Amino acid sequence: MKPKNTICIWYDSEAEAAARFYASVFPESAVGAVHHAPADNPSTGAGAVLVVEFTLMGIPCVGLNGGPAFPQSEAFSFQIATDTQEETDRYWDAIVGNGGQESQCGWCKDRWGVNWQITPRTLTEAMAAGGDEARRAFAAMMTMRRIDVAAIDAARRG
Repeated sequence: MKPKNTICIWYDSEAEAAARFYASVFPESAVGAVHHAPADNPSTGAGAVLVVEFTLMGIPCVGLNGGPAFPQSEAFSFQIATDTQEETDRYWDAIVGNGGQESQCGWCKDRWGVNWQITPRTLTEAMAAGGDEARRAFAAMMTMRRIDVAAIDAARRG
């Protein structure tokens, strides 16, 4: 049964490649149906991949090959909660190492321009704790690209 709410992500022309990459990196992820354009349209020719249904860590998504009219921005990102440095590194390295780009504070961008926040739970727990613990963890995070779990834990302790 098709879910009532699905995240739709606009790609220039490589929605299927992106979905297959995500499925290879993240657990509980898979590529479903691939729909081809029934006729020529402004973004694709007849027969080209138009829509790709996929699941990303259990969340239903659709990739739409819509052409270059609407590029990705930081206004949308996937936030992936991690439990260890190894898990953080695995996702970060997969995204950045596959033609992606590092940013600040745990953010990176994949080769299709989609933004990701690879966020260790210790950081979100520190923010939820508030007060001095949150301030110290936040200050430590502001100096990082990829989040360093040990450094965040040390900052939390003071």
